[in-house]
Amino acid sequence: MQDIVDSINGVIWSPALIYLCLGAGLFFTVLTRFVQVRHFSEMCRLLLSGKSSEKGISSFQALAVSLSGRVGTGNIAGVATAIGFGGPGAVFWMWVVAFFGAATAYIESTNAQIYKEEEDGFYRGGPAYYIEKAMGQKWYAWIFAIATTFACGLMLPMVQSNGIGEAITMVFGQGDTIETALGTLSMVKVYTATAIVLLLGFIIFGGVKRIANFTQVVVPFMALAYILVSLVIIGLSIDRLPAVFMMIINDAFNPMAGVGAAIGWGVKRGVYSNEAGQGTGPHAAAAAEVEHPAQQGLVQAFSVYIDTLFVCSATAFMILITGAYNVHGVGEVFLVHNIAADVAANSPAFTQLAVESVFSGVGKPFVAIALFFFAFTTILAYYFIAENNVYYIRRTFKVPVLNLALKIMLISATFYGTVKAADLAWAMGDIGVGMMAWLNIIGIIIIFFMSKPAIKALKDYEAQQQAGVEHFTFNPKALGIDNATFWESRLAKQKANTAKVIDKS
Repeated sequence: MQDIVDSINGVIWSPALIYLCLGAGLFFTVLTRFVQVRHFSEMCRLLLSGKSSEKGISSFQALAVSLSGRVGTGNIAGVATAIGFGGPGAVFWMWVVAFFGAATAYIESTNAQIYKEEEDGFYRGGPAYYIEKAMGQKWYAWIFAIATTFACGLMLPMVQSNGIGEAITMVFGQGDTIETALGTLSMVKVYTATAIVLLLGFIIFGGVKRIANFTQVVVPFMALAYILVSLVIIGLSIDRLPAVFMMIINDAFNPMAGVGAAIGWGVKRGVYSNEAGQGTGPHAAAAAEVEHPAQQGLVQAFSVYIDTLFVCSATAFMILITGAYNVHGVGEVFLVHNIAADVAANSPAFTQLAVESVFSGVGKPFVAIALFFFAFTTILAYYFIAENNVYYIRRTFKVPVLNLALKIMLISATFYGTVKAADLAWAMGDIGVGMMAWLNIIGIIIIFFMSKPAIKALKDYEAQQQAGVEHFTFNPKALGIDNATFWESRLAKQKANTAKVIDKS
């Protein structure tokens, strides 16, 4: 099974996808005139300015939901993996893909807002919706929806729950074992898996509002606590920081693990972590209640910064400044051998050992707790994303039981990922990420050349900013954007209400 999955990964994560992710980010950065830099202050303002409604969540809640998908195992175990197999220089390429990826995040999330729909009293949208409406290719939208349902409902939850299981065993050990149909399992992992799926079931059966309310509290709190701990560790060895920073920069261009390994692992784990271009963030963006589509696009662009430039960097500097890492070469050879050879690079172990080296007796449990909340909220985000695509499928294939089947599939995958080995879980997760990235990035590039909706929305928003309007409006027809039915309907209602007020006066 591992060999089959690795072979599929080799095809999906070929150099072509690496170049596609970086190239798309650079392409959209230039076309938006560095939107991620020019509108940085506006991003910060928008974070706290929006309000929720009965049909939609606030901009901050949408950010929290999308961040819960971005800030997960990739920020702790994923960074360790990038360093362990790509060397310290892989961190630099994670930064690069985050900076350019912020522009990609703006494009895909603005598209999601423009082409969103109202279904069952909630806003829903994402790549499947904008592929159908902007490209006019329903078959392609169906492929994305099916691929994403399986990626987020089956493959990716295994990675997150596996990280939790590995972190817990670092604290409590493997404990007793039990023979099952799944093989020999650690009872510590079985207890952990049971607790996760019970809490997961309680929340996902409560709907999108319960998910948003949970993530908007947990994600900011844990991200802040994690960054504060990292700042303390970095501060205690601040004299080493310049050398670590230069090691990252030097190794990015003269990598000990080879140019392909550094760039490949940096981009792969960067995309896995910040999800820019992957097509996951647009689902939360579409659910937000905003006055103009560009507003949520800007908020989602900011979330890439939070994920990679803040949380991933915190992990990288903790690992490198404490020396709690190895770098694997070919076969059993180590290019850097600082810690025990049996410490898995594709697990939270590097990060736990880094924190433990400073906070003896506290580091391992702290990282385990942080990873639990990061990974758990990411699983919630994956359910939210998969559910949106199930709703898209149900528009044509009207089978209500699909939602229940999704819940059962996700809960089962979460349990399985917790108790099984890390290599298979990460490989399955990479397949899921790669499939979605291929489909989505190609889609948004084609949409750009067909009609440029996100660029038109940005120019319209900037024009209203310069005009000093009190309340932003969005008129898709006036901008030459077709099939934005939600916004067309909203504008018609606004005009009707204005006419009533004038008649009364």
